[in-house]
Amino acid sequence: MRTPITVIGGGLAGLTAAIAVAETGTPVKLFEAHQTLGGRGRATPPPHVAHEGAHVFYADGPHYTWLKERGFVAGLGWPALSGGFKLAFRTDGRLRRIPPVGMLRAQSRRWLTAPVDVDFHSWAADRWGERTATQLANAISVVTYDANTGRLSAAFVWDLFQRALGPRVPGVRWVRGGWQRTIDRMAERANELGVLVETGARVTELPTDGPVIIATDLDSARTLLGDESLRGTGGFAALLDLAVTADRRDRHIVFDLDEAGFHECYTMQDDTIAPAGESLYQLQMPVRDNESRDSAHQRLERLADAAIPDWRSRTTFHRTATAKNRTGALDLPGTTWRDRPAIDRGDNIYLVGDMVAAPGMRGEISINSALTAATSAVAVTARTRSERT
Repeated sequence: MRTPITVIGGGLAGLTAAIAVAETGTPVKLFEAHQTLGGRGRATPPPHVAHEGAHVFYADGPHYTWLKERGFVAGLGWPALSGGFKLAFRTDGRLRRIPPVGMLRAQSRRWLTAPVDVDFHSWAADRWGERTATQLANAISVVTYDANTGRLSAAFVWDLFQRALGPRVPGVRWVRGGWQRTIDRMAERANELGVLVETGARVTELPTDGPVIIATDLDSARTLLGDESLRGTGGFAALLDLAVTADRRDRHIVFDLDEAGFHECYTMQDDTIAPAGESLYQLQMPVRDNESRDSAHQRLERLADAAIPDWRSRTTFHRTATAKNRTGALDLPGTTWRDRPAIDRGDNIYLVGDMVAAPGMRGEISINSALTAATSAVAVTARTRSERT
């Protein structure tokens, strides 16, 4: 009999690791501290289905192929063609339909290679000027949740910018029902494969009966492993979820080039997540250094004022939150994803999630790291079994 593999954490990374292991026929035990699986993929219950941050998929990597092959991203939602006319860019306090000329010029330079060891703002300012450099960084803060994205590695930010806003955008995918639908499918698949799932089970000591995959945030992993080196750089943003009665004046997507905020309508492509006649929006605003959360939320409401006129009188659902270190690792100048905490911690212990040494952005890092850890852990059990026989 094969040695079982233990997975600690039942979010996107933990479920990915458990499924990948179980598909090889290796027994898996998964422990989740909360009463439900999903981690940051969990959502509020209907009729208003809101998530902890933007939850979309980019269909241009192995992470998406793995999800698609298993039907986890089936049933996609698509925006109406009219939605494109409700895209806006906030500059100098006003909304405009097209980005500034400097940003358009930068978007077309996809062949440029940015350096790892220089901050993005300095690199971009040398090419397009200080103002455009700031606007580019603020535009891609939708991915970083960072108020000063320009301080990060130029190579890191430029890659994100080209993927999300470059001329060859890979295509964003929305699953109808949101990430909760994907999580539910993954949980069902894990059950079919015989994964032993125990919720409401907080693990405080590492199991000793086989490989262990730790799929928690770095803070929890640091405590569990007693390893103070497990730290990373992440974003910090204020979030606002709003459902309002639908109005033609509302903008569907707003990139805030002034303050790095972002506004998006999720019912634009998925009318199942709010009652008929309502629109569900999520807005985010990075929290500045030494700024209070109240101040960040006030700036966020001003963005809402611009994007959703008279929203206060039309609101049917309202939720505020903050997201700190929840958007994947951010690479500072002189570092790449390879410099983040290693997946293989030695002694058959593996660390996965969105802050570790794996490529991608946000949830992609979780999936890619989980697949790497699962392959390594299964190899250990296979080797152990071979040695016993």
